[in-house]
Amino acid sequence: MQEQKIGHIVHFDLTVEDHEGVSEFYKEVVGWEKQGLDMGGYNDYVMKDKEGNFLGGVCNKVGGNAYLPPYWLIYVKVEDLDASLAKCEELGGKVIGEKRKYGEETSYCLIQDPAGAYMMLIN
Repeated sequence: MQEQKIGHIVHFDLTVEDHEGVSEFYKEVVGWEKQGLDMGGYNDYVMKDKEGNFLGGVCNKVGGNAYLPPYWLIYVKVEDLDASLAKCEELGGKVIGEKRKYGEETSYCLIQDPAGAYMMLIN
């Protein structure tokens, strides 16, 4: 796995109501393979290339993901998530929703820039 660098895109995913149909769409249109990811009561999908390399995710629009817009969201690595969220608001952006945890050490949060574009920040 390539080292994740500050300021780089490290992940992307799409959250939609019809995650089954949309994951099949991308499987057929671009050749991605899908692998179920148990989310405790439902599945999201990890999308992979033909060699099995991780590409991104297609997620179910439920629970903690219910507020996410139906756009491909990029995740950009930041050094200090709290500082980046504060700077976002200071410069006219918006923090959307709450900061969420993934595992023990990783947190992420959705922001919206002053032009209205969305991005997920992750530490």
